[in-house]
Amino acid sequence: MAENEWLNKDFYKVLGVGQDASQDEINKAYRKLARKYHPDLNHDPSAVEKFKDISEAYDVLSNADQRKKYDAIRQFGSGGARFTAGSGGYGADSGFSDIFSSMFGGGGRASGFSDIFSQFGGGGGGYSRYSDPRDLDLESSVDLSLLQVVTGATVSLKVNGSLIKTKIPAGVKNGQTIKLKGKGAQDPVTGARGDLYLEVHITPDPVFSMDGKNLVRNLPLTFSQACLGASVIVKDITGELLKVKVPEGTSSGAVLRVKGRGCATTPKGDLLLKVQILVPKSPKDIESVLKELDEKDPSVAIAAKEERYKI
Repeated sequence: MAENEWLNKDFYKVLGVGQDASQDEINKAYRKLARKYHPDLNHDPSAVEKFKDISEAYDVLSNADQRKKYDAIRQFGSGGARFTAGSGGYGADSGFSDIFSSMFGGGGRASGFSDIFSQFGGGGGGYSRYSDPRDLDLESSVDLSLLQVVTGATVSLKVNGSLIKTKIPAGVKNGQTIKLKGKGAQDPVTGARGDLYLEVHITPDPVFSMDGKNLVRNLPLTFSQACLGASVIVKDITGELLKVKVPEGTSSGAVLRVKGRGCATTPKGDLLLKVQILVPKSPKDIESVLKELDEKDPSVAIAAKEERYKI
C-alpha cells in the first residue's frame, strides 16, 4: 500500500489496538489475527484480503519510523480544517498534496505525497504479509519403502492443500530431515517461497535390512551346499535373480558379498548374504553320515570336543 493512501485506513483499528498501544501489544494483536486469517489456515475467500490488511497495518505500526510518520500524517489529515478560495490561492478542492507542499517547501500543486513523506524520515515501499521469511517454511513427513531408499524415488506429497512432487535421493536414513528449497509456502504478494523440511520414515522390510549403504539378507543353505560348495540363486531387493557361488566348507554365520547390489549411492553399496545352515528335520536319518564326517575330519572332532567342555 502506497503512503499516499495512509489516510484512507485506520491501521490501529485493523489490528484492534489503541493509538497508544505498546509494541508488544501490537505484536500480540498481529499474531492472533494472523493465525485466524492466514490463507494457509483459513480457506474462506475473504481471508486473503483480510490478511493483506492485517499485514499492511503491522508492517507500518511495527516500524518505529513508519509509525511516527503515519501518526503525523493521520493527525494532520484528521484536523478538520477547510480551505476556501482567497488570497492564499487554495480553493475548496485543493488537494492535500498542495497544502503539504506549501508547508514543507515543495512550492507547487505537482508536489505529491512522496515529497512530504520523505521529509518525515524516509520513503515508503511495498510489504510482505510475512514479517519473518521463516514463517514461509513448512514441515511434513514421508513414508518410504526400503526399495525406495535403496534406489531413490520420486514422490508426490500433499502439503497444505498443494501437491508437491520431489525426488528423494538413495541412501536416506530413518528419521533424517531433508530440506527442499523453495517448496514451502508462497507469499501471494511478493511471490517469495519458503522451504519444506521433510522427515523420512522408512517402513521395515521382511527380508532385507540396511547396514550403512549395504543391504543385508539371510542365505539359507543345506548341509551339502555348505560342505561341498554350490551355486545358488537368490533375489536382490528389486526382484532380480542373482547367481551366487558358495565356497566349500562354508560355516553358518559366514557372510558372502555381492558387489554393487546394495544402495544406489556413489559409490554403490553391496549385498551381504548371511549364511544360515538348515538342520534336517530328521537328523537320525543322517547320523551315521555325520559321524563318519567327524572321523574323517579331525579338526571338526577336536573343535566339537572343545566346545562340549568349554566353561
